[in-house]
Amino acid sequence: MGKRRVRKSAALLLPKISKAIPTNAKIKCSDNSGGRILNVISVVGYKGRLNRIPTAHVGSMIVCSVKKGTPAMRRQIVRAIIIRQKKPYRRRDGRFVSFEDNAAVITTELGEPKGSEIRGPVAKEAAERWPRLASVASTVI
Repeated sequence: MGKRRVRKSAALLLPKISKAIPTNAKIKCSDNSGGRILNVISVVGYKGRLNRIPTAHVGSMIVCSVKKGTPAMRRQIVRAIIIRQKKPYRRRDGRFVSFEDNAAVITTELGEPKGSEIRGPVAKEAAERWPRLASVASTVI
């Protein structure tokens, strides 16, 4: 019998949030970077079972294409962070939180937002995980 290995992962530190946004979903872009509608291509860091569709939740970074927006932004592949989701998820204090729409913010690969303002509220889980979003956000719920 050998030693037991303990797998250390950053996913253990993140809260358990119900996954709500699958790949190929169209979501709203709620910043002023030039995009309007985003199409989810993949979820960054997703590891799942064979043939399972990758899904994302609040605070996840996604790779998406810009479907509607300014001519300079259209048909570009960008990274974004999900800040709102319709599906309810449970917080540690027992409350369930849900928003009116699914929304994301276009960012760089390091998680810094490209726009200078975010329209609408930002979930607290996304603001805690990505501190630069909290500084640009008008409302954190």
